[in-house]
This record gives sequence, structure tokens and C-alpha cells, in this order.
Amino acid sequence: MIRIAHISDTHITQDPAFKSYAYDLIVNEVNRSDFDLVIHTGDVTNQGLKEEYEHASYLIRKIEKPLIVLPGNHDARNVGYELFEKYIGPLYGVYERDDLVIIWIDSTIPDLSDGRVGGYKFRWLKEKLEEYSHKKFKIVAAHHHLVPLPDTGRERNVLYNAGDVLDLLLRHEVNLYLCGHKHVPNVYSIEDLVVVNAGCTSCRKTRKGDVNSYNIIKLNGDGRIDVTIRRVTGDEEKKSYKSVKPKLFIPKGKHLLRIVQMSESNVSDRIYFRKRVLENAIRAINEKYKPDLVIHCGDIVDVGIERYYEAAAGYYEKIKAEKMIVPGHNDITYLGYDLFKEYFGEPEIKEFGDFVFIPLLTAQYETPIGVVGRMGQRLLKSLLEEHKEKFTAVVMHHNLIPIPRSRELGFLEDAGNVLKILTEERTELVMTGHGGNAFGVRIERTPIVNAGSVSWELQRDPFGNSFNLIDIYEDMIVAFEIQATWGSRKLLGIWKIKTEVPWKNNG
Repeated sequence: MIRIAHISDTHITQDPAFKSYAYDLIVNEVNRSDFDLVIHTGDVTNQGLKEEYEHASYLIRKIEKPLIVLPGNHDARNVGYELFEKYIGPLYGVYERDDLVIIWIDSTIPDLSDGRVGGYKFRWLKEKLEEYSHKKFKIVAAHHHLVPLPDTGRERNVLYNAGDVLDLLLRHEVNLYLCGHKHVPNVYSIEDLVVVNAGCTSCRKTRKGDVNSYNIIKLNGDGRIDVTIRRVTGDEEKKSYKSVKPKLFIPKGKHLLRIVQMSESNVSDRIYFRKRVLENAIRAINEKYKPDLVIHCGDIVDVGIERYYEAAAGYYEKIKAEKMIVPGHNDITYLGYDLFKEYFGEPEIKEFGDFVFIPLLTAQYETPIGVVGRMGQRLLKSLLEEHKEKFTAVVMHHNLIPIPRSRELGFLEDAGNVLKILTEERTELVMTGHGGNAFGVRIERTPIVNAGSVSWELQRDPFGNSFNLIDIYEDMIVAFEIQATWGSRKLLGIWKIKTEVPWKNNG
């Protein structure tokens, strides 16, 4: 077993914002315990100033364990990244021990709070993951968070290329991603990747009245990963994860429901709208796939004008299956807010026996950034609780997780809180449709499937225009991406359904 102390965001400075007693308390506790090493995931200093680095260099030496320290956005201020290497250590590197490798990388952008692992750094990370692919435990550490976090206010400062980084880590079967940045302790599993955010060790700026904390991580010989969030008050939160094996499953239960998921048709008279591709997709849906329900996750038109809506209604009325269409940000531009209701109606909850589909409205006027809002979050939570005896699926436009090949700018500004509600309520399926690229992962026990663009040329998917085919069995959910022109398939994910769910016993 390997024990790691994960600290972050010490924000060492001479002013009262730095809580020296909290720092000393945690460091003394770490020194007295049997930790094998300590990882500090950035914001060692508060402003990246020389006097702060000098003070930090002294305080950091109080830690009597092997130590890895990486830079945060505050450390990179005022050209502080050069001082970091002088007073603290290298900006990136590799630590190797027995069956463990830790790869840490500088995700900062000078003088910005945002992060990025791009260009040469991304290539370097990929090369190192390939070099150490034989290791049983692979840990990647950076300062910036990878997925939206709860209780952080407006979601921002995630890695610009978070989707690409997440995809890279999943492909190389990384066990742990460690980060800090937002002063919120949090733990999620994304497939078999455990994403661990540290709270702040010694900064006065905590969230929602929280206190300073650090994480205790245990890597067990059987592959299990135990994470404990330990606060200076002595309170603890514990989670344990073990990878799922085998990775591929064969459905053994009865087939229950088939869904076709679409997005970003962007019907218009512009050259980017591929009319024949949409017509081909609709024909295949009707004649070959024959779903029980077709879900369109927004941007059904390019802009909200009447002739586009009239054309879109003509296309989608040809679909024979039941439909649910939620608006995207393009749909409610100009007169679109009223036209959407006129042509497609207000999205309403749909029930199919033991299945409940809940539309979540996220689009806002004249901006690609979406929001659910505090009232919307309360409504979502109450609806999920109301239907907890059934299979609950949530349908929305904006993506909750970063999408590969897109620049992540926090498109759903309260994504962290929404994601927390969905995972805590153990929502069985979430469908989104923003970003122009199909992608599917499970966070905790909730599969999240994003649809690419079905008929818009300006999309980001090398597979081309596509829609998703989601089959629900008694024991699992299977999602494929279907190429809209040729019908080729690509697996997005297979996820087991938890064994004890009330809706499975209703029959």
C-alpha cells in the first residue's frame, strides 16, 4: 500500500489571507503520519512575488516527506514561474517508485486564472503515459480542475483543452488525476479514472463556510483507491473506488428501450447546412433503427427566424417515433424563443412506463453560455426525487463534461452544481448536445452522452456528421455513434446498470 498526502492552494504570503496556523497543523499531522510522499498541486504563493517565494521556500521545507510541488495560476503571476523553478522546483516532471508513476505538469497560463495543457506539453504528457504504460498505478497531477466542481460560483478556469486531456487520460488508463485551484475538496470517478480535487490548505478563501483541508490517498495492492478528505476540524469524508473488470459486457437482460439522440442540425439556407445528410439520417432512423424515442438536444435551427423553423418542422415531422426536442442557444436567437414554442412546443416530461425523461432548459438569449440557475437546480432535484422509483433520464443542450476537440470555456456556468445533483441522485442517463463532437463517459454511476452534429458542416468530429443510438437493457446501457451518411458505428460506451434499482422491480 502507498499513502499519499495531497495538499494544495497554500497561498503563502505575508498578509492575513495566509492562515499559518492551518498550514502548521496540516504539515505537523502529515509529518507524524506514515505517508510515503506529499503532492502539492499548486498555488504555493499568493502573487508569485519574490518575497513570497522566499517565505514559501522556508515553509515548504517543514514537510519531512518526499515532496512533489507543481505550479498554480497564482504562482505564475508576475513572471513567478521563473521564480518557482529557482525556489521550489521543476515545473513538470516524473516520479517513479515500484509500481507507481506520478507525472506532473504545468497547466498555468501567465497572468490568467485559466489553464491549458496544450502544444508541446500535451505531446510530452502523451509520450510519458506511453513510456510508463506498464505501471500498475499511474497518477497525473496538474493545478487546474478537469471537470466542473460544485460550490464554486460561476464555472470557469477549467483547462481550455480539458476534453482532450480527459480523453488522453482515459485512453491510457490513468488511475488518478490530482488537482486543486478552486478551493473545493471533491472526488469523482470518471469511468476508472478517479479525479481528486484538493481544498485549500492554508488560505482564508474557502467556499460556503468550509474550513481548510487536505486529502489522504491510499493505493492498495488489490487496485482499490481510497480517498479521504480530512478537514482541520477532524471531520472526514471517505470514498473508495476499484476499477471495473471486464471492460466489455454482453447484455443478458431484456431489451427495454431504444433512443436516437441528435443535436445541432442547424437547419438553414447556408452552405454549412447539409440537407441531404439530415434527410438520409431521418430515413435511416425510420427504416433501420426504429427507435421508441428520438431526442434532439438543441440547435435545431441555425438562427431563430421563421423560414428556418418552418423548414426544420418539415424535416422533423417525418420522424415516425415519439420526439423530445429541447432548445439550444441558436434556437432562441432573434424570434426563436417564441418560434420554438410555436413549431415544437414547450418541452415537457415524457414517461414511457418505468422510464421518465426530464427536459432541462439551459439556453440563454444571444450567448452560447448556458445556465440552469438556482431555481432550476431546486426543480431538477425535486423532479429526480419525485421519480426516483423509475429510470430517470435528463435531456439538455449544454454539455456537463468537457468535450474533446473543443475549447472549454465553461459553457454551462453552473455545471458543477448541476453535475453534483445528477450524480448524487444517481440519475440513470444524461443526454447533452453541445460542442459538435460525440462523447460518452460515466461519472460516478451516471452515464453522460453528448451528441455530435447531425447535419452541420462546422463540427469537430473526425467521424463526421452523426447521431447516437442508445439501447437500454435490464442490466446495461449501450451507446453507439452512427455516421449520418454511411451508417458506420463507433462505440461510445457500455455501462452496467446498478443491480438494485426500484424501477426494475415494478413489473
